[in-house]
Amino acid sequence: MAAQKINEGLEHLAKAEKYLKTGFLKWKPDYDSAASEYGKAAVAFKNAKQFEQAKDACLREAVAHENNRALFHAAKAYEQAGMMLKEMQKLPEAVQLIEKASMMYLENGTPDTAAMALERAGKLIENVDPEKAVQLYQQTANVFENEERLRQAVELLGKASRLLVRGRRFDEAALSIQKEKNIYKEIENYPTCYKKTIAQVLVHLHRNDYVAAERCVRESYSIPGFNGSEDCAALEQLLEGYDQQDQDQVSEVCNSPLFKYMDNDYAKLGLSLVVPGGGIKKKSPATPQAKPDGAASTTAEEEEDEYSGGLC
Repeated sequence: MAAQKINEGLEHLAKAEKYLKTGFLKWKPDYDSAASEYGKAAVAFKNAKQFEQAKDACLREAVAHENNRALFHAAKAYEQAGMMLKEMQKLPEAVQLIEKASMMYLENGTPDTAAMALERAGKLIENVDPEKAVQLYQQTANVFENEERLRQAVELLGKASRLLVRGRRFDEAALSIQKEKNIYKEIENYPTCYKKTIAQVLVHLHRNDYVAAERCVRESYSIPGFNGSEDCAALEQLLEGYDQQDQDQVSEVCNSPLFKYMDNDYAKLGLSLVVPGGGIKKKSPATPQAKPDGAASTTAEEEEDEYSGGLC
């Protein structure tokens, strides 16, 4: 079966070459017919699992379409060549061809197809080269944003943000999440804005930037419904615990369902968050230093404080 398909592919290649030849009565190559034969050859080689030959046939098809000024079909052929490279586990080379295809889709005036190609490339390379995947997802988001398709744009930004967090590139992640939040605010998806504020705060605290974390919460008070929400209350409690170096309080908030059921990358940030000072718990046995001098130690407020004493 494979041998038969290989022979079939070779026959189509031979026909394509004939269409490209010129002579006394044929002054111009027949690029359209040649491209069709190269495409058929690629399918035959692919079915025979001869991916190198299939890739070469796709590239020849793409060139024939380019010569015929058929940009959309040329882009499709380059994308198919990239998929053949994927089958050969040559992922960086595959992504390079798919990126080329996406540029041609844009040039042809089909941005949706360009965006889908870029997203596909991001998925291909994500586990091998997360940094490249981030770039591809951001490019895809830009294409969607330019087309005013904000929901699709923010979805791709979300993928980029999570990869940045996973790679502990927190400075870039903070900017990416802010961009997500701005778009969600623009499309009036306020509950998701609350979740993005939680993500922002966790990222800033992992950057050891309490001021930026606090500012995120303060600025979010302007988002309708945030003030008084469970998200707001939890973040205020988290920031209070972090500021007072109270690891117990921080852990309690980060282990709550609100935090644990976020996207996995953000849930992990919460579970691994340690207060300044190496996570020293405020709850400790009574010591001479644990009680302040004078009658202040007998006030109702301190009687209710189970974490009296310790670092403040």
